Amino acid sequence: MLEINKLCFRYSRRSPFVLRDVDLVLADGEIGIILGKNGSGKTTLCKNVLGILKPVSGSLRFDGEDLIRMSRRERARRIAYVPQNIQFGALSVYDSILAGRISYFAYRAGKEDEEIVEKVLDDMGLTSFADRNVEELSGGERQKIAIARALVQEPRMLIFDEPTGNLDIANEQLILAEARRAAAEKHIGILISLHDLNQALEIGDRFFLIKNGRILYTGGKEVITEAAIREVFDAEVRIVEIDHKKIIINGGKIS
Repeated sequence: MLEINKLCFRYSRRSPFVLRDVDLVLADGEIGIILGKNGSGKTTLCKNVLGILKPVSGSLRFDGEDLIRMSRRERARRIAYVPQNIQFGALSVYDSILAGRISYFAYRAGKEDEEIVEKVLDDMGLTSFADRNVEELSGGERQKIAIARALVQEPRMLIFDEPTGNLDIANEQLILAEARRAAAEKHIGILISLHDLNQALEIGDRFFLIKNGRILYTGGKEVITEAAIREVFDAEVRIVEIDHKKIIINGGKIS
């Protein structure tokens, strides 16, 4: 379980706060969605959880352990990151995924590392891709490789930052399906920063609506209301229900 309490962050002593008194709880197996406009603090919050940035005050705990005091190696064994744009270099799919095991070995991968990579390749239907150059693959395929690389870290949580931002509809559905599968089968928490409100409603269990560095709404689908969207996104939308599902119209992607 990820527990964030009263988290505050700014880039320098003289700069304004980017995050203010952020509280967030996400349980194992839950998919949490951070929703907000560009510049609202979504990516900054993810980077604080990952240890890329260090908060000014507040606490970050994972399964009761203090994330702020953890080394990057220790944190990488608990939390894995799938960025929107990832650069692999001219590596094979196999070697790109194996790189996710670096926090477990010093100079050379062992038999256990190789077995874990082979299992993830098989689980995700990537075995036939193993020898291909990642640079030759489509954007959706590369994003799938990024998820595989994160999974071989054997994390307790995955963080996605705008995972579908540059993908077509088919690949968007593919990546979101992989996220759902990871949460359900591996019972790991998943925290996703998204723009698309309908995607969020389709995949999310808990929602964190952020504006100007503050989380204004937290909860299940009941917190996604026309009033909340108006306040957080400064946009007018209508929410209708079709086949017992909420659908946001005149709103979809908002930036």
